[in-house]
Amino acid sequence: MTTTESRTQTDKAGAVTLDALIIGAGVAGLYQLHMLREQGLNVRAYDAAEDVGGTWYWNRYPGARFDSEAYIYQYLFSEDLYKNWSWSQRFPAQPEIERWMRYVADTLDLRRSIQFSTTITSAEFDEVAERWTIRTDRGEEISTRFFITCCGMLSAPMEDLFPGQQDFRGQIFHTSRWPHGDVELTGKRVGVVGVGATGIQVIQTIADEVDQLKVFVRTPQYALPMKNPQYDSDDVAAYKDRFEELRTTLPHTFTGFEYDFEYVWADLAPEQRREVLENIYEYGSLKLWLSSFAEMFFDEQVSDEISEFVREKMRARLIDPELCDLLIPTDYGFGTHRVPLETNYLEVYHRPNVTAIGVKNNPIARIVPQGIELTDGTFHELDVIILATGFDAGTGALTRIDIRGRGGRSLKEDWGRDIRTTMGLMVHGYPNMLTTAVPLAPSAALCNMTTCLQQQTEWISEAIRYMQERDLTVIEPTKEAEDAWVAHHDETAAVNLISKTDSWYVGSNVPGKPRRVLSYTGGVGAYREKAQEIADAGYKGFNLR
Repeated sequence: MTTTESRTQTDKAGAVTLDALIIGAGVAGLYQLHMLREQGLNVRAYDAAEDVGGTWYWNRYPGARFDSEAYIYQYLFSEDLYKNWSWSQRFPAQPEIERWMRYVADTLDLRRSIQFSTTITSAEFDEVAERWTIRTDRGEEISTRFFITCCGMLSAPMEDLFPGQQDFRGQIFHTSRWPHGDVELTGKRVGVVGVGATGIQVIQTIADEVDQLKVFVRTPQYALPMKNPQYDSDDVAAYKDRFEELRTTLPHTFTGFEYDFEYVWADLAPEQRREVLENIYEYGSLKLWLSSFAEMFFDEQVSDEISEFVREKMRARLIDPELCDLLIPTDYGFGTHRVPLETNYLEVYHRPNVTAIGVKNNPIARIVPQGIELTDGTFHELDVIILATGFDAGTGALTRIDIRGRGGRSLKEDWGRDIRTTMGLMVHGYPNMLTTAVPLAPSAALCNMTTCLQQQTEWISEAIRYMQERDLTVIEPTKEAEDAWVAHHDETAAVNLISKTDSWYVGSNVPGKPRRVLSYTGGVGAYREKAQEIADAGYKGFNLR
């Protein structure tokens, strides 16, 4: 489906002219489109997908679902929009989430301003016209004043990792590019590569369907059990009654969730700490990670004790010492990687049709026509290979577009040397390019995504409003302001154990990617205050003209 905004202008050469162009029709893109249309701007969003949803359009693999509570993973700018949708359970699955995204688009009448099935291939800033020239895979050329990226921080999959993938005679899928039609797994020999949050969801969902399931494990994860009650009408009414509370509190917590760190490790006796951990663990959410003891991120002794608590819980369920050695982390601390929620995931490995295969010390060498071959020559015959191999997080969605700023500078080359932004909202050298879900903001990883994406899109909208009211045409962060933010970001990250741990949080999963903690670790509320202070000071640190 392809729709266009009726007010879009076309010049004599056939180029489309806009006030603002948005890449992406997911959580950030839809809200950004709505706000800029409300300002009266001539704006259009483009998306490679055939419909709205962003992450929730592409990630339709078996088991895909929220791990933020549904009632906080929502827009909070409209009480009617919030209350006129009802969730069926605490952590709904992908089909329900996609329906919600469509509800948002239809309620706000956004589709007429979105062009689907279109990939942005290049973007170049014209320093004379002070406009961006955008090109698409359809051969279109668009001239726009503002270029706004709402591509998502986990939208550039790591797909072509192993030699021979194209020679495999069976079916091979990356989880983030799962087909829309049914994929028949019944009776098949299936291999899953990767045991991060996505891999865990797939594994626990398909284990009882396939004939054989072989799980290739490189980096085990600390996993927490998910408790996912169904909602009845009373449950729905109860969370809807909290709208005003959530609207006022979520933007100011440390991670954008409804809960925040409540306890101080040093204030409690050992038995009290244990009681806190047990109670939060039983709640069945991400609370143990995001609202127990903040000291776990800074104090190695606290990290060790909480990590051992989670390992103890996992050992009690896995039982088999060999499985424990393979599936329970020991070389990094709890919370320094993305923490997955799971439902009977560990018990899957007790099934006779499931085999866990360690590939940390015996890596996958290649994919051959019949399956997967390891470095030592061991061969695993498979009918289907599922790659849950992650993403080039934060940067990949933009570096896969040929983006050229002032003087023809390349964003891919710039970020290939050093990943830098100004608060994750702009990049020096790229005037009028405004960004969401890129590095050096909480939205790059450590946030309930709707909380942070709403904040960023609102900041962008208000910056554009400020400029329109003053007949200003260009905004760009100064080098000095960007240097200062990068220094503050790095200083904040340096004291956090996340910075000392290899993971996609620091880009170590992508060969050659410069190492930097991708997400701002100073807290969602603190980040919001800093961004607002800049706006209130007339966008201090930004050149406007």
